[in-house]
Order: sequence, then structure tokens, then C-alpha cells
Amino acid sequence: MVEELAQADDAVAACVDAAAWALSEQDLIAALDAAHRLEQRLAAVKLALIRELDGRGTPHAQGASSTTVWLRERLRLTITVARRLVDLATALDTGNPGVRQALTDGRVTLDQARVIADTVDTVHTTAGAEAGDKAVGVLVGWAGQFDPTLLRKLGTRILDHVAPDLADAAAHAALDADARRATRDRHVTLSEQTDGRLRLTATLDTETAGLLRAAIDPLSAPSGPDDSRSAGQRRHDALADICRLALRTGDLPEHGGDPAHIVVTTSYDELTRQLSRGALDTGAHLTPDTVRRLACDATILPAVLDSTGQVLDLGRQRRLITGPLRRALVLRDHGCAFPGCDRPPRWCHAHHIHHWADGGTTNLDNAVLLCGHHHRHIHHSDWTVRLAADGHPEFTPPAWLDPEQLPRRNHYHRRT
Repeated sequence: MVEELAQADDAVAACVDAAAWALSEQDLIAALDAAHRLEQRLAAVKLALIRELDGRGTPHAQGASSTTVWLRERLRLTITVARRLVDLATALDTGNPGVRQALTDGRVTLDQARVIADTVDTVHTTAGAEAGDKAVGVLVGWAGQFDPTLLRKLGTRILDHVAPDLADAAAHAALDADARRATRDRHVTLSEQTDGRLRLTATLDTETAGLLRAAIDPLSAPSGPDDSRSAGQRRHDALADICRLALRTGDLPEHGGDPAHIVVTTSYDELTRQLSRGALDTGAHLTPDTVRRLACDATILPAVLDSTGQVLDLGRQRRLITGPLRRALVLRDHGCAFPGCDRPPRWCHAHHIHHWADGGTTNLDNAVLLCGHHHRHIHHSDWTVRLAADGHPEFTPPAWLDPEQLPRRNHYHRRT
């Protein structure tokens, strides 16, 4: 397979360099159709490979917390795209050979295959395998005429075509299936922007959507006739108010040994002179006015930094990696330090590089932030971690994974 894919790669590369302008209009359309069909067939191959790697446990063996995370790191995908590939690879492998064949033949697109697989699963559940097989044929035929959105809408009445005697009874089951799908697909994604802002995207189930609207609508109403904010800006400010209210309750659970809080780093002298900008523990920067406003309603904890920004001392020693020492660790690592992991500080444990049981000390030079998965992985695998000359952690993979054992670093939390 590797050799054949290499040959296909060479053939496609030759097409990339070909002069499309020399083709007739009819040949251009034919080439477009052929390229599209080839793209779907390659997608089928990729899904089969993903399913096999997932079944063998290769991603976990190489230190990833899941196949989704491993694909993101390996193929440079977004986490959403990687998750959808894993889900579809599983669906096509476990009960949808007809859909897999249609994708292999180039008769449906990847997005259409997702819609068909979801719909056929519902038909299997409500009307049995025979009706499910009929549904595949009908939906694949429709896929030649309709895009994924219309195909999903048509699929809600598929039983009218393949099992009309069960259609009414299945309508209720379809609603239940939609509810299960909403539960499966629920997510909130926080994507950091280069300027320190955060893009929030989400798919909420019906109940959570109702809760959000109940909380945010009263707070996002215009404050008066002179309120010039757009509706989106008002919702943004309402969300900020909700977060402030939640933090003030004192009822939020602790994260990594610390109560819920935000950390702002700045210079005391420049703070008093109203000159200094501040840095959050995420690496984002705040204006001097914002820093001074937060300082009016915050506990100030002194931290001494060297010329490169490394924490030297937080004023007191602690036996456990909590409190000031943990905050110093967060300022240095910004999240799980294991290569390829993007989990934030509040999901992380503080790991002794030289184990406490073996005489290791509890200080910044002997600590690294690791999420729960990678904390367990470091303890039960051949990966090793150390602090490099610049004071940042680097990880050496086992020889079976990298014969040269080149040290690796986490680049998701780098701020420079």
C-alpha cells in the first residue's frame, strides 16, 4: 500500500504542475470531476488507516491521550477535524460497509458519508438491518443530487421510502436519536488568537442552550437609549459578567490545588507609575489601566523574576507544589509541558522530575506541569523529562519511537 500511494502521489504531483489553461472547457470539467472522485477515494483509505491505528492502540503507545490528539499532532489538523475523522472511521468500520464502499467508489463525499452513516444507524435501530441496507441505496442515490445539509433533512423521512409501515412509530425514535446525537456532539472550543484574544465556538444541547439564554439574555439587554454596543458586544460583556459572578461565589472547585483565580504578572514599580502592561498566565497581555483595575480587587502575591523572565523566588517555601510554587510553575510552563499537548494549567498536576520517593526536592527546578494522562504516561513509560539549559522542560522519547532520541518540547504554550 505504501508503494502504491507513493506512485499515486507522484501522479498527482505531475497534475499539479500541468498547464490547466491548455485544457478545453469540457476537459477542465472532466478533470475536476476526476480530482474530486480521487479525493473521496483517498479519504476512504485514510479512514481505514485511522481505524487500524486506533484499533492497535498506536497513538496511546506513542504517548498521546487519544487518537484524536495524535492525529492533530501528526497531520497538523484542528482537534474538531481530527475527532470527526476518528468518529467516522469507527462508524464505517462497525456497521456501514455500503457507505464505506460508496466513499471508496467516489460516489459520495466525506461529509455526505457522515450524514448517511448517522441516518443508517437510526434506521438499523428502528427498522432492522434489511431496512438499513435499503436506506444506504436510497441515500447514496440522493447524494448524487443533494449536498450534505439537504441530505440530512431528507434522511429524517427515509423510512417513508424503505419501511413505510414503521415510519410513524420511528418518528419518535428519530427524535430520540437526534437527542443522543446532540449529546454526543456537544462541545465548547476555546481557540487562542495571536493577539491574546480568545475565539469561542460551541455546539450546545437544547437544555444547555436554554440555560445560557436564561443567564445571558437579561445581562445583554441595552443599558439605555445611549448604549451604542452591538448585540454581539452586549453578549460578550454579559458573558464576562457571568464569569465574574461565578468566580465571586466561592463555590467553584479547585484546580490543581488552587482556588479558581486569574494570575497577572507585572512589575511593582511600573504598576505604581501606571506604566506597566501585565501578562496573564495564558501569555496574553493586558493594558496598564486594566492591570491597575484588577489590582484594586485582587490579592497581590510578590514574584521575583530574572532578566529572562524566569521565576527566582516567590517569597516562601512550601513542601507541596501548591500555592506560590505552583503559580511559578504555571508562569513557566503555561500548561501541560508534554510535546503535542494543549491542556491548560488547571487540568495539570505538578510532577517531580526526580521523584520525591527517590530523594527529589520540591522546588521549581525539579517540577514540571503534566496533565493527568501524561503524568501517568511519564511514570509508566520510557519517556524521560529534564530541564534544559534555558530552564524549560524537554522530553526524550524512548529509542523504539525515535532511535536518535532527540529531545522534544511543547510548542502549543510557547509565547515567544
